[in-house]
Amino acid sequence: MTNTDKNIPSKTILIGLLLSLLGFLIFSVHDALVKYLKDYSVFQVIFFAMLFGYVPFSIARIVDTKPKSLMPNNLLLMLIRAGLIVSSLSFAFIAFTRLPLVEVYVILFCAPLLITILAIVFLDEKVQLFRWVAIFIGLLGIIIVLRPSVDTINTGHIFALAAALCGACSAIIARKVGNTENTAVMILFPLLANIVLSGIALYFVYQPMPLQDLSIMFLIGMLGLAGQYLVLQGYRMAPAAYVAPMQYSQIVWAMILGFFFFNESIDQWVVIGAVITIFSGVMIVWREASVSKNRPTLSTRNTRIVSAPTMKIKENDEEWQWL
Repeated sequence: MTNTDKNIPSKTILIGLLLSLLGFLIFSVHDALVKYLKDYSVFQVIFFAMLFGYVPFSIARIVDTKPKSLMPNNLLLMLIRAGLIVSSLSFAFIAFTRLPLVEVYVILFCAPLLITILAIVFLDEKVQLFRWVAIFIGLLGIIIVLRPSVDTINTGHIFALAAALCGACSAIIARKVGNTENTAVMILFPLLANIVLSGIALYFVYQPMPLQDLSIMFLIGMLGLAGQYLVLQGYRMAPAAYVAPMQYSQIVWAMILGFFFFNESIDQWVVIGAVITIFSGVMIVWREASVSKNRPTLSTRNTRIVSAPTMKIKENDEEWQWL
């Protein structure tokens, strides 16, 4: 924690943590509704979720950053990142329709492990023994939850892993170019890519929706908007090293929502594996907060990264980038 973080009043930190916890609960309900709409194409769900929730939030964020220019300094990388984010979101939504909620979350939470490994290859980062231990602990937790075999692994697991991998790759690009691109550009490109690509796909896959399902589509968008706002406020009020681990509460909510609304069983191995995965993620977040110049942050909901990639803070930025 920085000296600035230490000067934050305890009451403010507590409020920030509560806001972020509420935001992550809302995200879990958001994902449960995506699962409920499994009879519709994932592109139809994405399009309306973007239209009703992510568009107004992203526009507000772009306006708030007061950008001097919306032209990227790294056009190719911005296009690649936008494609990765679209892919990550699509794969995650597909996984939610095919797997128990808790299994999807556990796989998505392997993103920080993938980010750590990718950072070695593409960012020449040095990884100390502590983080390697955390990586192996996290992998152990995932194996315990999934207990992979020919009979238990299906396409849902593959899509969830693909979502985590695409999200991790997009985070690596964000870390690489984060000090040369303004926040508005980082938000705008994935937003436009999601709207345009899902809109094109919608032409081919659209199914007429009764008013009830359209209302749920609208609710998904509103929950996405509310969740992003609350988590962002949490990061503004409390140190990121405290807020980032709060996202792991989504695993708990996934167990509860899955049990009551989708009749998903919760056995002791799922609980044990989830606890181990949470422990691993918290280890990585706190380690980075204590020894690194990078601050653990939550990527935008567009990436479906529910863990904490990091980004260096620009010295002349009043607000660290939430990308």
